[in-house]
Amino acid sequence: MIEVNRQGEVWIYAEQEAATLSDVPIELLGKGRELADKLGVPLAVLLLGDDVAQLTGALIAHGADKVYLAQHKLLGHYQAAVHSRVILPLIEEHKPQIVLYGATAIGRDLAPTIASAMKCGLTADCTDLRIGDHKQAKTKALHKNLLLQIRPAFGGAIIATIVNYDRWPQMATVREGVMVRPEPDPLRTGEVVRVTPDLDDFTSPLRIIESHRREKTVDLKGARVIVTGGAGVGSKEDFQLIRDLANCLGAAVGGTRAAVDLGLIGDDHQIGQTGTTVRPALYVAVALSGAIQHRAGMDHSAKILAINSDPKAPIFSAAHYGIVGDFRDVIPKMIQCIRSRAAVEQLADSAT
Repeated sequence: MIEVNRQGEVWIYAEQEAATLSDVPIELLGKGRELADKLGVPLAVLLLGDDVAQLTGALIAHGADKVYLAQHKLLGHYQAAVHSRVILPLIEEHKPQIVLYGATAIGRDLAPTIASAMKCGLTADCTDLRIGDHKQAKTKALHKNLLLQIRPAFGGAIIATIVNYDRWPQMATVREGVMVRPEPDPLRTGEVVRVTPDLDDFTSPLRIIESHRREKTVDLKGARVIVTGGAGVGSKEDFQLIRDLANCLGAAVGGTRAAVDLGLIGDDHQIGQTGTTVRPALYVAVALSGAIQHRAGMDHSAKILAINSDPKAPIFSAAHYGIVGDFRDVIPKMIQCIRSRAAVEQLADSAT
């Protein structure tokens, strides 16, 4: 734990693998820039790896004022013991007031390791972050400009706001896709602070023999249109209708957790609180109930069309447009209509 430091920087851990940045640190830079500007302090990034100096430019272009760059062969592959050995002394030296991580497999491993060693608080899986004031109920003491860490709780039944006014740094992991990715500014300038890791005499508790990476089969976060099927689809054969509609619309295919658990679609396609968070221009929700855990991953969609045979399904309360009916009847008619209109437009274009 460090003392409360109102002049401390806002830090973001820049997750990377094989010298390639993941999406989440770029997303966090947008929110981090907002928090740092509100507090009037610099926004800094922790970049650890082996031969990753070329990534500093992208981090600065996306909003970082400063990049703490630590390079060592032991940092080439992520290990909590190695990364925490580098990060902990930096926190003790520079005393940041906020440290943010992505709620990824790496972030969910590293952040608790750092929090435990620092004896400070950590809020997991945040969906929003703000700067605000907090008054203690018992003492009536007012704490200004704290990090308000906002996340679903009790299975999504409530939205909790968590504060940490005394055990700093204030730390949180943030779900992928919930923060808007900022546009890069190639003219931005920033400072690169080279850090010498104290790892030469360090023996890692793990030895990585081989590393295998599997690319995701679908880019849900980049899709402008998504068609998602729920457990109500019932079978893999009927799920083909979801794919047919997606093909017709040039859309990505998504699935709820229940659909994934039933084996109707692969887990790369899962959308929701435990899957990917998306913000498409159009989200078509087919045969899914609209549980709050799923809605947490798609309720920022610009337009939502729900298709469900149950008129009382919760998804209709989140939808802009709703169709009550059996998707086995509705989707073929939608596809026919879309293709007929496309054919008419193609004829009109050829005639001119």
